[in-house]
Amino acid sequence: MQSEYHSWPSPRLGRDAGLVAYGHWGAPALVFPTRGGDEWEMARQGLISALAEHIDAGRVKIFTVSGTGQDSFSNTAVPPLDRSAAQVRYDGYIRHEVLPFIRQHCESPDIPVTTMGMAFGAYHAVNTLFKHPDVVNRCYALSGTYDMKRFMDGTFDDNFYFNNPVDYLANLDDAALIGQISSCEIRLATGDGPWEDKGPTYRLGEVLRAKQIPHALDDWGAMGGHDWPYWKHQLREYLAHW
Repeated sequence: MQSEYHSWPSPRLGRDAGLVAYGHWGAPALVFPTRGGDEWEMARQGLISALAEHIDAGRVKIFTVSGTGQDSFSNTAVPPLDRSAAQVRYDGYIRHEVLPFIRQHCESPDIPVTTMGMAFGAYHAVNTLFKHPDVVNRCYALSGTYDMKRFMDGTFDDNFYFNNPVDYLANLDDAALIGQISSCEIRLATGDGPWEDKGPTYRLGEVLRAKQIPHALDDWGAMGGHDWPYWKHQLREYLAHW
């Protein structure tokens, strides 16, 4: 399998940011790590190997990035408003640095990108699509949490609101933006397996239904656990039907 490591000093994050590209061809997919994960997490956990058949077949080209959990919502060492400001910077890094890099790497300036993520990464997968449907046209969000209030100690601001999907999406009244989001493929996955809490997924599904935004809420039952073996199985199945 072809793989490449890239790194650059990000002016938005204020640190070097790494990215790994897996595959030689295929529809680009940006995969977000779980909380505290880095750009190597997917390889360490065996997800890249689990998807190797699809990557080697040129069905998908995977791009993995580091997360922002240690800088934003999970960083209890800083005040809550610093956490939401860090999320804004991370969203800017994804939109203005990572997504253009992916398009350049694919030698296609307007190719749409898929986002994927598990657990904390699922939040980033949907947040990126909802905010940037001009670039992202599909997401797979597995075992996610989509209301980040519990990380904010009861303190909220606009930075938080506009990065908290169950809030800003519920109140979205921009018909053009709703239309763009509605044209995307949105898949939310959950189930009854070990350590899984399906409540957040069903809550986001309710918000999407209220806005009449098409989506799929896939309840995998016993195969919907909150752990890597379940996520690998789900993503293999999703990619098999691309």
